[in-house]
Amino acid sequence: MAILQKHVKNSSSEFVKSTTESTVFTEADPLQKEEADDPYWSRSETQLWTVVLLLGTCLLYCARVAAPICAVSMASEFQWGKKESGIVLGSFFWGYCFTQVLGGYVSDRVGGEKVIVMAAVGWGSLLALTPMIAHFSSVPLVSVTLSRFLMGLLQGVHFPSLASLFSQKVRQHERAFISSTVGTGSQIGTLLIGGAGSVLMDWYSWELVFYVAGLLAVSWAYCIWKHLLKGPIISLETVGVGLVKSKNARIPWKRLFSKPPVWAVIFAHLCTSSTFYTLLSWLPTFFKDSFPEAKGWVFNVVPWLVAIPSSVLGGYLSDHLISLGFETAVVRKLMQFFAMGASSVFTLLLCGTRTFPLAIAFVSATMGFQTFTHSGVSVNVQDLAPSCAGSLYGIMNTGGALSGVFFVYFSGYVIDTTGSWASVFALMSLVNVVGLVIFLVFAEAERVDIDVSKPKCESIQI
Repeated sequence: MAILQKHVKNSSSEFVKSTTESTVFTEADPLQKEEADDPYWSRSETQLWTVVLLLGTCLLYCARVAAPICAVSMASEFQWGKKESGIVLGSFFWGYCFTQVLGGYVSDRVGGEKVIVMAAVGWGSLLALTPMIAHFSSVPLVSVTLSRFLMGLLQGVHFPSLASLFSQKVRQHERAFISSTVGTGSQIGTLLIGGAGSVLMDWYSWELVFYVAGLLAVSWAYCIWKHLLKGPIISLETVGVGLVKSKNARIPWKRLFSKPPVWAVIFAHLCTSSTFYTLLSWLPTFFKDSFPEAKGWVFNVVPWLVAIPSSVLGGYLSDHLISLGFETAVVRKLMQFFAMGASSVFTLLLCGTRTFPLAIAFVSATMGFQTFTHSGVSVNVQDLAPSCAGSLYGIMNTGGALSGVFFVYFSGYVIDTTGSWASVFALMSLVNVVGLVIFLVFAEAERVDIDVSKPKCESIQI
């Protein structure tokens, strides 16, 4: 009997121990599963992808600006006038507008990094082939124009894909710094291709600029595929998952466009894009007209040098304020106040500027403060609709590009009609102020792509 009681006692202890261990495992399992299913990048992954995407954006702008800096040499060789050169350069932006929404939509479903890499292979190869397309074509104007249009189509997916990628892989309190840092690639790329491209043209030929920029982009895409993606960029599994997402997670357009914060972020982006494209297009002409003796490399380089650290500073300041406990919406509005309000003050100061150093200082301050939009409007899209940030950003950027092209043309008309640069700067400031007021009044940072008021049913594990 004693032996039997001892056996029963030991069996009971083992059962209790086994049950306890099972209970602990069951209780800990959801946490382990949550960690395993964490969709966000780790700190090391975030740092790596930030550097990689910064370099990719830099190469994107090297490719985009290659044709403008080679335009004079190409026009001389192919006997193009101003009108023909304008057709070639402008064809890029028409292509750029068409794929914004599509790029964001596909990125939301298959992954922004995959879309970016595939597009880079396309526009990089096309850029490297452009000189051969021009020389072997019987009508270079038509072939180069078509090449630029196709490049615009392929590059149009880049920034919507970034918005989609950051909304899915980066935590909210880190998005501003990463978006701002990656965004500086546009200024760095413009500076690099402006300096290196000019040297390559002087020492060799304009064709080499296209070859180098294109091959670097293709090499970058290959390295990403080989070392980070590690496998087929698009597989049957990826396509299947994308189709399931498309079927089960339709974009709630009606819901989105019924929300004032969505319209506020779209309108602010249109205003910011319009003024930015106008400054980018007309500032060299302004300096040539107002200060004929000024050195071109000064006013073409100094404002961009200021914009690079300013963009990074804006991102750091934004994330730091959120980490201190400030509301996300308040921080986004503060950043946009600098981007549209403070920049407009320095734009207005240009109206009465009489000296070249002051003009450079005011323009640099304007361009520097405008980069704060990376920490305001650009990130606010990801706050509002992380499930479809790429698609929504694509709509915004399409409208921004179209409004920018229109505003550039309209500014030229104003200059011809009034003969005054002050009228253009005043108009830009007015547009910015109107957009800022709308954003300050209606912008929010809460999700609007889902109904957060509905209670969620959670399964109970026993």
